[in-house]
Amino acid sequence: MKRTSLALAVAAGTLGVSLAAQAEFLKDSKASLEARNFYFNRDFREGAGQAKSEEWAQGFLLRLESGYTEGTVGFGVDALGTFGFKLDSGDGTAGSGLLVPDRSSGGSQDNYGDLGLAAKAKVSETVLKVGSLQLKNMAIGSSDSRLLPQVFRGSQLVSKDIAGLTLDAGYLDEVNDRNSGDYQDLSLNNYAFSGFTFDDGNLSNEFVFAGGTYKFNDSLTGGYYYSNLEDLYKQHSFNLVHVLPLGDKQSLKTDLRYARSTDDGGSNVDNKAFGAMVTYALSGHSFGLGYQKMSGDTGAVYVNGTDPHLLNYVQIGNFAAKDEKSWQARYDFNFASIGIPGLTLMTRYLSGDNIDRGTASDGKEWERDMDLAYVIQEGPLKNLGLKWRNAMVRNNFGRDIDENRLIVSYTLSLF
Repeated sequence: MKRTSLALAVAAGTLGVSLAAQAEFLKDSKASLEARNFYFNRDFREGAGQAKSEEWAQGFLLRLESGYTEGTVGFGVDALGTFGFKLDSGDGTAGSGLLVPDRSSGGSQDNYGDLGLAAKAKVSETVLKVGSLQLKNMAIGSSDSRLLPQVFRGSQLVSKDIAGLTLDAGYLDEVNDRNSGDYQDLSLNNYAFSGFTFDDGNLSNEFVFAGGTYKFNDSLTGGYYYSNLEDLYKQHSFNLVHVLPLGDKQSLKTDLRYARSTDDGGSNVDNKAFGAMVTYALSGHSFGLGYQKMSGDTGAVYVNGTDPHLLNYVQIGNFAAKDEKSWQARYDFNFASIGIPGLTLMTRYLSGDNIDRGTASDGKEWERDMDLAYVIQEGPLKNLGLKWRNAMVRNNFGRDIDENRLIVSYTLSLF
C-alpha cells in the first residue's frame, strides 16, 4: 500500500513537471499566416530576345515559433510552411523569379511550396537551431524579395550572453531558392563582368560563417564576420556604424563596410569591396550619399540568390563588377511626421562606371529606384500592406530595363 502511494506520488510529480514544461513551451509560442499577392513586370526596352517578363502570383507563408521547455536547457521547434500558385503567366513572359520555371514548356509551373522545420535548444541567451533557416547577417542574407523567401538547410548558433555582444556562427549545405520547390547545392553568384572563372564548376555543398557585432555605446556599433564557400571563396567582412545625434529629431549616420575576398582553391576570386554612406535625418526626412568601390582581379562575391552586405546592392543591380566605382543618392520620407502614419516613400539614384570589360571600353550603368508603401492603420483592413516598387536601369553593355512590382500583403496573427 505504501509502495503504491509512493509510486502514485512520483508519477503525479513527474506529470506536474512535464505539464509545467509543456505550459512554458506553449505559452511563449506564436504563429502567423501571411498572404502575399505579387505582380511583377520587367520590360526590356531594346535588343533581341524576350521582350518582357510578366507574372502574377499568390503566396502564403505559415510561420510557427514555439517557446522553450523548462530547465537548464530549453527545447523547441520552429516551422515555416510556404505555398505559391500562378495567377497569370504566359510562356513568353516567364522568368520573373516569382514561380518555378517549367523547363519543358519554357513557362512556369502552376504551384510550388515546402514545409521547413528547425529544432532549437536554448541555454541562457544562447540558441542553437538545426534544420530550415533564414539568415540575415554580414556573411549571408536570405532573400525575401519575391513571392516566397529563400531558405537554407543547416545549423546556426547565436549567443547574446554578454551585454552588447552578439556572436553568430553557422554551417549550411543546401538552399531552397525563392523560386524553387526543392533543396540544391550552393553556388557563387556569377553575374555580368564579375570576372570569375572556376576550375571544376560553380557548385559547393558547404558554407560556414562565424562572427558577430558589438555595441560599444548608444552611438557606435561594429561587426566582423568570416565566411567560406568551400572550394570557391573565403571572405573577411567588416562593418562600423555610427549615429551622431544633432538635436531635436536630427541625426547623422555613418555606415562603413569593407570585405576582402580570396579564392578557396577552385576559383580565381580576388576582390576588395569598400562602401561608405552618410545619412542625415531630419524629422521624417532622410538624405543619404554613398560610395562603393571594387578592386582586385574580380568583382564582389556572395552566395547565389542571397542579399549581400553591399551598400549599392539595390532592386536590380549590385554595382559590384570588376573595378567598378559607383555612388548613390537616396531620399526617404516617413509621412507619419505630417500626420499620415503608415505611408513611406524611398527614392534613390545610383551611377557606376570604370567596369572592366576586357578589350571593350569601360562599362557604365545607372539605376533609379522608388518604393511607395502604405500599411492601413485601423479598421477592418488594419495591417494590410500595399507597396509599389519601380526601377529603371540603363547601361552600355546589356539590355535596358523598366520594372514595376505591385505587392499586397496581410499578416494574420493566429496566436
